[in-house]
Amino acid sequence: MALLQGVHHVAYRCKDAKETVEWYQKHLDMDFVLAIAEDKVPSTGEPDPYMHIFLDIGGGNILAFFELPTQPEMGRDPNTPLWTQHLALKVDSMETLLQTKERLIAGGVDVLGPVNHTLFHSIYFFDPNGHRIELACDVTTPKMSRALDKVKWEMLNEWAETKRAPQHARWIHDGTEPPEV
Repeated sequence: MALLQGVHHVAYRCKDAKETVEWYQKHLDMDFVLAIAEDKVPSTGEPDPYMHIFLDIGGGNILAFFELPTQPEMGRDPNTPLWTQHLALKVDSMETLLQTKERLIAGGVDVLGPVNHTLFHSIYFFDPNGHRIELACDVTTPKMSRALDKVKWEMLNEWAETKRAPQHARWIHDGTEPPEV
C-alpha cells in the first residue's frame, strides 16, 4: 500500500479571502467548499487570527488560502524569479484552454500564451494575490513518456554534477521526434 494517497490541499496566503473566493469562482468556476476561522493557530497555539478558505479544483483536489490580517503585508521571495513558483492546473482540452484564455481576458486578466511545451500547452496569469497560475492541456504521447522515463535518472545525475542543462531530452525543445525506446 502506498504511503501517500494524493493531495489533501495546497495552501497559499491571500490578501482578501472574500475577493479570492469570488475571483476563483468567476474566472475558473471553482466551488467554495469550506471556511475555517480561528484566533489561534491550532498546530502551534500562536495567537494569530486567520480566515482559511477552501476551493474545489476538481478531481478531489482542494486549493486553500489563509488571510492573515495581523501579519505584515504579503510579499514574495525577491531571490526567486517570478516565473518559478506557480500552481499548474490541468484542463481537458486545447479548446477549454483557449476558451478560458478568452474568458480571462474578457474579465480583465492579463494572460500569457498559449505556450507550446511539446508535452503540454499552457497559459499563464496571476490571481489577485500575485500567485502565478498555469492552466495546462496535456498532449504527451506514450512514446514521449517512455523516452523521458528512460533518461530521467541520467539527466538528474548529470545535473547534480555539472549544474548545466543535460541534453538527453533536447527533442522537447528543438522540434525533433522523441527517440524510440
